Amino acid sequence: MTKDRLIYVPLGGAGEIGMNAYVYGYGPAGEERLIVIDLGVTFGDMETSPGIDLIMADIDWLADNAGRIEAIFITHAHEDHIGALGHLWPRLKAPVYARAFTAAIGNIKMEEQGQPLDRIKVVKPRPEVVTAGPFKVQFVPVSHSIPESAALIIDTPAGRIVHSGDFKLDGTPIVGEPFDAEEWHRISNEAGGVKVLVCDSTNVFSPLPGRSEATLAEPIAALIAKQEGLVVATTFASNVARLKTLAEAGKAAGRSVCLLGRAMKRMITAAVETGVLTNFPVILTPEEALEVPRDNLMLIVTGSQGERRAASAQLARGKYLGLEMKEGDTFLFSSKIIPGNERGVIRVMNAFSEMGVDVVDDHGGLYHVSGHANRPDLEAVHELLRPKILIPMHGEHRHLREHCKLGLAKGIAAEIAINGAVVDLTGKEPRIVEYVEAGRTYLDGSVLIGAMEGVVRDRIRVALNGAVFATMIFDEEDRPLGDAWVEIMGLPSQTRNGRPLADVIEAELNEFLDKSGSKVLSNDDKIEEAVRRITRQVAVEEIGKKPEVSVVVSRLSAE
Repeated sequence: MTKDRLIYVPLGGAGEIGMNAYVYGYGPAGEERLIVIDLGVTFGDMETSPGIDLIMADIDWLADNAGRIEAIFITHAHEDHIGALGHLWPRLKAPVYARAFTAAIGNIKMEEQGQPLDRIKVVKPRPEVVTAGPFKVQFVPVSHSIPESAALIIDTPAGRIVHSGDFKLDGTPIVGEPFDAEEWHRISNEAGGVKVLVCDSTNVFSPLPGRSEATLAEPIAALIAKQEGLVVATTFASNVARLKTLAEAGKAAGRSVCLLGRAMKRMITAAVETGVLTNFPVILTPEEALEVPRDNLMLIVTGSQGERRAASAQLARGKYLGLEMKEGDTFLFSSKIIPGNERGVIRVMNAFSEMGVDVVDDHGGLYHVSGHANRPDLEAVHELLRPKILIPMHGEHRHLREHCKLGLAKGIAAEIAINGAVVDLTGKEPRIVEYVEAGRTYLDGSVLIGAMEGVVRDRIRVALNGAVFATMIFDEEDRPLGDAWVEIMGLPSQTRNGRPLADVIEAELNEFLDKSGSKVLSNDDKIEEAVRRITRQVAVEEIGKKPEVSVVVSRLSAE
């Protein structure tokens, strides 16, 4: 008789923050029935992935086993948990389950990619149970920085798993449900207790207890009330509670409020339509805002991370939809800079400063609180749930390692499981038993490409080294027709001696063609090899660069 096992396989979000994709399986080894938790994205940057729009998990292993997938569950509607749904669902084609607000955002993602809109099933919080093969799954409300976030209770024949999702301990979250300690106490005492806690690790290094979203209302209102001129604020478009706090502060200060940015309007619309947001202040259109005196206007805009196409960056470059900032205005960043986005945000801040705009950041938490549990909060959850096994997720390796130490210090068995690890959770101790391929998939324009295809690597090499395109034509007897010519891209046009670089390369190539015999000139491979070598040699000598070289050899037909 084949022994069944319970496994956990992170494909994204373990060893990094973003691109979350997790898999659980139960059954005979290699034949487990599977469920997928979240399909998220992260974003490209010019240093490591120039020109890439989105990055998502490599799901080749999962797609190869698509026939074993019972269901996909989405914990909440942040991009790093739902952003890849429309792109990757066609390869998995399993039913999708989510709460109402998350489903509304998920349907937008599906529609954008031309996927069917009836694949997402709306689930109410526990006690509603979704049966997916050997798994019985319940959604449990948790507080986070987006409405209707949920942890998942996953009951299996091998024991109960709590998949925390992203969460914080907030009793007054403004929008959405508070964290309910009594409910979690009940969860820990049911079904023989919690066997495994797979837990958010983002803020494990933050030593103080997390603060409630409600603590921001008073300082934000006080800040806006004392400003003169136009007031503009930015935050994460998905933080509906913060948007409400900002809008209410503007209204209390006697200002009309206008939202700028498609993502922000989309979130508010979804929140209102699904009933999670009520009594949001009346907002103006951009056209109406143009008619309001600056001292009586507040804009709430997208672009808290310095995104070039967002409203914040466009205001920093000049006008946006006819609106502009001037000396004496105020711009508030009610947000935290996500690591890696510092340059973009500072660029926007400096642009506003040059205009004479007063820029206010989060002032050490005065105008922003995190949506993730800090170290004392994680310890409180460990104590509340009393899991036998702890598997940290949603964090860089240093976060996972520190979170493991936290559990081990309390006598909880723990394991660092990075992307691709297959963790056997069947016994008393977690064991990594194998690894599956867990790379990255890039959205390049409108096409999905694998990280190993070399597109990004080639793009980086061209960005670093420049490019030379060399062309030559031969007649039917393999003799050069005219001279070789080159075009350069991303390289200085002049050599250090002031000569045109293209002319110098062409001269060397033409000398090569003149000296070479028919044995070389009749062989395209030999020509291309020689042209690349000569071109790079000249470029190194003249400008100190070794460019990427593309060679085009055209031959006239004897016909």
